[in-house]
Amino acid sequence: MSPQWEKRRKRVFEIIEVGTKYDYPSRAYDLFNAFCILLNLTTSIMYTFHDLKYKYGELLVTLDEATVALFFVDYILRVWTAKYLYPQLSQPLAIRKYVLSFTGVVDLLCFLPHYLPIFFPSGAVAFRMLRIIRIFRLFRINSYYDSLNVIGEVIAGKKQQLMSSVFIILMLMLGSSLCMYSLEHEAQPEVFQNAFSGIWWAASTLLTVGYGDIYPVTTLGKMFGIFITFLGVGMVAIPTGIISAGFVDQYSRIKRISEYGQESDIHFIRLPLSEQDEWTDHTIHQLHLPDRIIVAAIQREYKILVPRGNMMLRAGDVLILGAESFHDPKERIKLKELVLQRSHPWIGERIRDLNISRHSIVVLVKRQKKVLIPNGKMILREGDVVIIYTQAHMSDAEDIDL
Repeated sequence: MSPQWEKRRKRVFEIIEVGTKYDYPSRAYDLFNAFCILLNLTTSIMYTFHDLKYKYGELLVTLDEATVALFFVDYILRVWTAKYLYPQLSQPLAIRKYVLSFTGVVDLLCFLPHYLPIFFPSGAVAFRMLRIIRIFRLFRINSYYDSLNVIGEVIAGKKQQLMSSVFIILMLMLGSSLCMYSLEHEAQPEVFQNAFSGIWWAASTLLTVGYGDIYPVTTLGKMFGIFITFLGVGMVAIPTGIISAGFVDQYSRIKRISEYGQESDIHFIRLPLSEQDEWTDHTIHQLHLPDRIIVAAIQREYKILVPRGNMMLRAGDVLILGAESFHDPKERIKLKELVLQRSHPWIGERIRDLNISRHSIVVLVKRQKKVLIPNGKMILREGDVVIIYTQAHMSDAEDIDL
């Protein structure tokens, strides 16, 4: 396959996946996809009303067929671009992984039940029931938010406790059903016919649903029912408390991460590359950065790229470099930032002619939007921001901590 064709396929992948706020075609596709999902669900609901079906039946069927066709095209595009979703796998393995994944199965069942009755008319009713799976496509909207992710993390983190509480509830439900059968069978043989006939009563009582279609009539049965009702309130509160505690822990962890991030010992700088920079047209591996400096990310146009050793840097790329902040308890180094306002004595002077201590060093000069490496012949101008390392006191300069 030609490089141009591969480039187009990669661009299709970027569009159909959840895009960044700078990738407007991808964002537009995401919104259009969400709109189609909601429109399809709306038409499915409206079609169940007899009056609406009679008046707008043809329109609803047309909208349903159009949205299902779009789901089919979306699925084909996702299969075609699966190699970019799982770049570590070969194309056949990437396609298989997507097709067998939860999202892949949901995407498939969004359109397949609509077309299966054409080949298997006898199963039309069963296939129609599978259409409800389309609602799971709404989980794609969650990619913009973290709310459902937090719920998933809480349930996954507390799954052992939740399974234990559910097991206790099931055992209590079974035990109460057996007890109620023993107490009520003779008085209500048509209601409590066998040991499992009280399962519905136990579920409605323990889970505090309280439908009231099955209830005890004997004195002992009523007393036991009161006891089970009180016990059911506590049993239902167990998984609720576990999930609530999980939410508190999760949000506390997120808050701690946020606080620690502000106190991090790693600082990041933004470094744009131009045609004249030596790093342009070199791979990251060829930069030979010190061990304690890393390329954290690369911004290329509207994309944020994960850096790899063989990635070629281009003019216009913005490198995000990370390094440990300076910390030495014996000697604290400070830089001073000095803005050259009008009538400042340094304006028009060469750096080598400045009246500063021989222990002072001009580290760099910021002129408008450019960062300049100073040399002795550089003439300072009004508005320049001069970064100086000096231990001398300068009343019109601000300290910069490293």
